[in-house]
Amino acid sequence: YDSKDSSVHYMIDTSDNYELHLLARVIQEVCPHVIITSAKQERCMTRFLQQLGEYWETEIITSLNVAGLEVGKQRLLSAHLPFLPASISERDKMSYLSSCISFDSPLMVSQLSTYQSLRAMGALLKCLDRRRVGVELEDNTHLCRCSHTLTGLVLQIFKSELHPSVYKLHSGEKEGLSLYGILNRCRCKFGSKLLRQWFLRPTQDLAVLHRRQEVIRFFTSPRNSDTLSTLQSSLRNISNIPTLLRRMSLSHTKVTDWQSLYKTVYNAVFIRDTVRHLPQSIQLFRDISEGFSDDLHYVASLISRVVDFETSLAENRFTIKTNVDPAIDEKKRRMMGLSDFLTDVARKELEHLDARIPSCCVIYIPLIGFLLSVPRLPSMLEKEDFEIEGLDFMFLSEDRLHYRSQRTKELDDLLGDLHCDIRGLLPSYYSESQGRVKIITGPNSSGKSIYLKQVGLIVFMALIGSDVPAKEAEIGLVDGIFTRMQSRESVSVGLSTFMIDLNQMAQALNSSTGNSLVLIDEFGKGTNTVDGLSLLAASISHWLRKAPMDVPHVLLATNFHSLLQLGLLPSSGLLSLLTLETAVDGDELVFLYQLKEGICQSSYAANIATLAGLPISLVQRGVEQSVTDRCRSVVEKFLSLDLEDKDLDLQHFMKEEFLPSAGELLNHS
Repeated sequence: YDSKDSSVHYMIDTSDNYELHLLARVIQEVCPHVIITSAKQERCMTRFLQQLGEYWETEIITSLNVAGLEVGKQRLLSAHLPFLPASISERDKMSYLSSCISFDSPLMVSQLSTYQSLRAMGALLKCLDRRRVGVELEDNTHLCRCSHTLTGLVLQIFKSELHPSVYKLHSGEKEGLSLYGILNRCRCKFGSKLLRQWFLRPTQDLAVLHRRQEVIRFFTSPRNSDTLSTLQSSLRNISNIPTLLRRMSLSHTKVTDWQSLYKTVYNAVFIRDTVRHLPQSIQLFRDISEGFSDDLHYVASLISRVVDFETSLAENRFTIKTNVDPAIDEKKRRMMGLSDFLTDVARKELEHLDARIPSCCVIYIPLIGFLLSVPRLPSMLEKEDFEIEGLDFMFLSEDRLHYRSQRTKELDDLLGDLHCDIRGLLPSYYSESQGRVKIITGPNSSGKSIYLKQVGLIVFMALIGSDVPAKEAEIGLVDGIFTRMQSRESVSVGLSTFMIDLNQMAQALNSSTGNSLVLIDEFGKGTNTVDGLSLLAASISHWLRKAPMDVPHVLLATNFHSLLQLGLLPSSGLLSLLTLETAVDGDELVFLYQLKEGICQSSYAANIATLAGLPISLVQRGVEQSVTDRCRSVVEKFLSLDLEDKDLDLQHFMKEEFLPSAGELLNHS
């Protein structure tokens, strides 16, 4: 707001960079006496003004609430505008102001820009009202005019057109015949983006203009045309480094990403070395020479020394060169020598096979191991015909039968899964020995079962090559998904519900490996509480006592809180305790559906029963009975204590268990 002529100037919402260069330029060009900001940003704005130096005396006013879109619009419509007739209707005023500020724009970007501009203008008008009541600006009225020009459109500085290709009509727009389109000779996307920012933000800073002009004069000189061509060729290979580094930090890196990073760093070093031979009196050349450090050369040489790009592209996976890691080199040597070795093994296998089998070979399949492969004979029509004495049939593929023999099993034990071992030796963003067994507690209806199903479905979708409903997901190869979640009762089965549960649990315990996913929901609830709790604790303890790499990824949801409260499980780094977050608002239980570390102390069964519509008197009676039973168990535990035991902490027992239970009983009496 300019108090000299009572005018308001505004700009559309424009993104700024991390260093807030645009904000700095606006402040330097406008030289404001007062800046209005939100209370949250007051400290940041003060620090920012101090960094600018000469503007640190600018007054900062904080506004508790920035106006919303409708509030900002109404404040602008209700402002007294002296250049409009006093009797102008609301509709006509809206029409006029719409020529200055587009209240309703069909474009999303325009809506966002208008939204932010109106919010800021609403806050400005609010503060002007507060500061000017009864003071010298009263005669000038509240607001004189709004100034905003469409010069960019009129002069065709920018012009968007639909893409001429029929395949891209719905995918976006292209730059039409405009000043920006004519002058944009940039060789990389970063350059085009920066040039567009310059077009959107003309400057009055002579120092900035002089720096740009001296670079333009240098490169438009005919004697520097070779240098220009050389730098343009290097700029074509500069990629989006922030995006690459983000993918790498999330373990989403592809082979092409490593190639792009190497080309970017290599060409950045080349640009620096080239620029260092140019006149250092030009600011841009001096900035590049000083800013591009020798670390870039080290990064380029390190990538070149480690990554085997040729093999990586051929195998479509990250591969490192030899002489980088001795362990990987040894595994590779074994793999390279496998061909001749497996030929000898196949020759020995053929000597013991049926005379009708003309040939065989021993093959290696990652994740499966070594198999004996034989051609399918004409007599082998049904699956029963595939059986060969001394061999375990695995699968049929392209008219070849694959078996496990005693020798292939010995090869698996001797050599292991070389392909996966080599990949496993590469660095990992994940600890294989931490939190493999996750116990999830939480109130009834808090979402435990749905969470387990969600995890199972996401893993399954990943294993069929599908996208998954997650912002980010890193899912390893899983050899099986075992569930104890739903009991499908049927008269034809001839089994009780609990027996079905036990069968499912037995399959998970006996067949799961370190690469399996096990989902368990409320195991043990189909029998006596003590027996069910004991079986559950024994099952979890079975996994926790195994070697870390043999423990499957277990997600277990339970309402047996005593499983943890009574210390029935051995302490282990493999164990992770999680709960679904809830909040209690008076007598109401609110489900937040957020997974966090911790233990749920109550099932909140009474709250759920009330929500389900059970009579209040019945729920209250259930609560009283529950409290009585808990108190009885505490009293029985107290009576069974050996008071002569020197290790007994009687004070802790009375404080943490006996007195709280007694107090709870008195409250319900």
